[in-house]
Amino acid sequence: MRDKRRTNNSDLTKTNGQIRFPNIRVIDSEGNPLGIITPKEAMAIALEKNLDLVLVSETAKPPVCKIMDYGKYKYERDKKLKEAKKKQHNADVKEVKMRYKIEEHDYQVRVKNAQRFLQSGDKVKATISFRGREIQHSNLAMDLLKRMAADLEDFGEVQQRPKREGRNIMMMISPKK
Repeated sequence: MRDKRRTNNSDLTKTNGQIRFPNIRVIDSEGNPLGIITPKEAMAIALEKNLDLVLVSETAKPPVCKIMDYGKYKYERDKKLKEAKKKQHNADVKEVKMRYKIEEHDYQVRVKNAQRFLQSGDKVKATISFRGREIQHSNLAMDLLKRMAADLEDFGEVQQRPKREGRNIMMMISPKK
């Protein structure tokens, strides 16, 4: 038989003795309404069936409680949350690095990689780095990044325009919705 004072549930769902309202609307384990009764009466019914009294809706007038197996309910709810989490995709930031003097084939490889990243839902950070006096040719790097943005406009939109940061120029592209 279940203990009346069971309070070891780790989440915020109130069960059994934690429910403190003058009257509650009770639904039995088959889904049939039992009416508006006191929590003590509802607890007696739940203990009789060896089940728990679980608060379903605290905001309703009067609050709604259901007689059910709380362990099974919690397991099912956690299982649904795990499934939802699996289907969720967190957008990562993938980086494509190059130099402003990049050869055409190498440039096409970078564009294809960026395209693949955008199609999989990730953001792309395109970075052009300079060595030594190459920084004088930052206008060529800007043109290259603008060209890349134009080549990828079917797959993503520029989130951050090309911007110089130290010895690098970078641009962020996010996938189209």
